[in-house]
Amino acid sequence: MLKAAILGGSGYAGSELLRLLLSHPHVEVTAVTSERSAGTKIVDSFLHLRNTDLKFEPLDLKTLKEKADLFFLCLPHKTSQEAVAALHKAGKKVVDFSADYRIKNVKVYQDWYNTSHNFPALLKKAVYGLPEIYRKQIKKASIIANPGCYPTSAILALAPVIGKDFIDADSIIVDSKSGTSGAGRSPAQPLMFCEVNESVKAYAVTTHRHTPEIEQELSAISKKKIKIIFTPHLMPIDRGILSTIYIRLKKKVNLPGVQKLYNEFYKDEPFVRVLNNGVYPTTKAVKGTNFCDLSVFHDKRTQSLIVVSAIDNLLKGASGAAVQNMNIMCGFGETAGLLASPPSP
Repeated sequence: MLKAAILGGSGYAGSELLRLLLSHPHVEVTAVTSERSAGTKIVDSFLHLRNTDLKFEPLDLKTLKEKADLFFLCLPHKTSQEAVAALHKAGKKVVDFSADYRIKNVKVYQDWYNTSHNFPALLKKAVYGLPEIYRKQIKKASIIANPGCYPTSAILALAPVIGKDFIDADSIIVDSKSGTSGAGRSPAQPLMFCEVNESVKAYAVTTHRHTPEIEQELSAISKKKIKIIFTPHLMPIDRGILSTIYIRLKKKVNLPGVQKLYNEFYKDEPFVRVLNNGVYPTTKAVKGTNFCDLSVFHDKRTQSLIVVSAIDNLLKGASGAAVQNMNIMCGFGETAGLLASPPSP
């Protein structure tokens, strides 16, 4: 059994990760940390996790590194930098949920996150944890930079066509809508029930930190510098992301041909479902799963492609992806622990 620890397990992503790992056939969870809940039973914070007697403990790396072989880090940006470096030095495998090792250009990271990066050499060793693109690299990696939720929804939607000569790569608009769990579990006035209920709002317009992450990965796939317009929105739902992506066409295409391109690109992928033409992805259909649902539409009137994607931001956008990455790193079946039936609507 693989011994795994979760650092920062009292948030939504951490609790979902623990839920997945507690029923994983090849994993034993040996430690879960939380600074604000240290010493309390996990079940006292998450009543649905009654199948563990574990308690939250303080973040003491000297003690923790002896308890596990693989560490999931659900820690704030900057804090993760130090922890990843220490655990890597101790010979441990790491899956990091923060953005600290996603952005490969140190200056870009510093500009968007307004903080320094103290371990730039480790950026070269970290692998961006999107299996559909980097599976071979993930197999050999010791540090995984788990992708952001919005980037996962956008990159998977665009990967089959980015770099193709029939699209205008300078025209891409990503319009995304997320449930409130994407903002974390810490209390804040903008996330209070009366603030979000029966309301939808855009936020971080032109400034959202996932923008350079999306651009970095699309540029790497297309081998051309890509810039996008990205606007996120907050929806009055618990979880889920729906992204609608608009792409101008430079040449005429036929929808069956584009649909075939998507089907071929993802034919062997266990967690990407390309829906039949005319079927719309919904957040409800992917809730509680590690799936990404995609649909492609052709607007002949404006000569545009429209791609719609749906994921659960806490699963394929966070903890499910982390388990998928762990499975690949450790040689387990890629779908292990990730195929439980989702909750009913």
